[in-house]
Amino acid sequence: DRKVMHGCVCLPSVCSGIGLALCERLLTEDTQLRLCLACRNMQRAEAARSALLTSHAGAHVDLLQLDVGSVESVLEAAKVVKSRYNRIDFLYLNAGIMPNPQVDIRAFFKGLFSRNVINMFATAEGLLTQQDHLNSDGLQEVFATNLFGHFVLIRELEPLLCQTGHTSRVVWTSSSNARRSAFSMDDIQHRKGTEPYSSSKYASDMLSVALNRRMNGQGLFSSVVCPGLVMTNLTYGILPSSFWTLIMPIMWLIRIFTNTFTLTPYNGAEALHWLFLQKPESLDPRAKYHSLTSGLGTNYTEPRQMDIDGETADVLFSKLLELEKGVRRKLCERNADNEAHQRYLNEIE
Repeated sequence: DRKVMHGCVCLPSVCSGIGLALCERLLTEDTQLRLCLACRNMQRAEAARSALLTSHAGAHVDLLQLDVGSVESVLEAAKVVKSRYNRIDFLYLNAGIMPNPQVDIRAFFKGLFSRNVINMFATAEGLLTQQDHLNSDGLQEVFATNLFGHFVLIRELEPLLCQTGHTSRVVWTSSSNARRSAFSMDDIQHRKGTEPYSSSKYASDMLSVALNRRMNGQGLFSSVVCPGLVMTNLTYGILPSSFWTLIMPIMWLIRIFTNTFTLTPYNGAEALHWLFLQKPESLDPRAKYHSLTSGLGTNYTEPRQMDIDGETADVLFSKLLELEKGVRRKLCERNADNEAHQRYLNEIE
């Protein structure tokens, strides 16, 4: 029999960092949750599952192989989910990549000794660029992983998310680096720019608003969180770990003056955990819920209005629908060609 999933689906990065910290906190809150850890690297997924079961013996933790940057992988994973479960209560979308990050060292040191130092660390505005490239689907990799794969997954799982008399939650892990100035509706994949991460995160904020406008009536509610500045693999990929170790005392000092330096994955998961405890109808569909940590180490969540227009968000949703049709069509054609080639090989053997 298929199982009712009282819990969440966690996407890649749950193997460590904020995703794993969230799972720990959710199981501490409710040991009866059924978690499904959807990861690209199954070896790391097994390690994460073992860690969770060590601290929460008897917990229900399933694994699912998923590369959210591949549409084919998303479709296959969605089939597995629909065969396993009758419904989904929470879908946590916490996958994110920042390939080949480049830091403007001159701008960094200039900002380090200026009044803008806190904002620089919090948002990386004017400081951080990336070199993106195409994936196997012909899509920009950052766009595909941080946004489009999630979009396709939600579309595929609608039967489990939208059910009469049942409310479900989609929760996006966004970033303070999500900025309107980095996004263009004429270039939603950010092919022409140098800030694909910022663009993709702003687009995910927009998509959350669009989902609420379209799906609240069907019982699906979407929220966005910002974990703050957290030391994770993504952060360590920006600059060498030795550099972060060198400036860590400065960062702890700065936290006295700002609440956005959550620093640890546990603290960064604060808003994700807080949302789990709220009634979806009471939440602001246009707010980004920030994980914050005071200078004394107290964690709390604060909603902040996003700079997003609802009608513009609907335009993005429509563009994603059109792109989905095109990608699915190409995928079908590619699979048909592969099947024809395999038949040919079988015939000549």
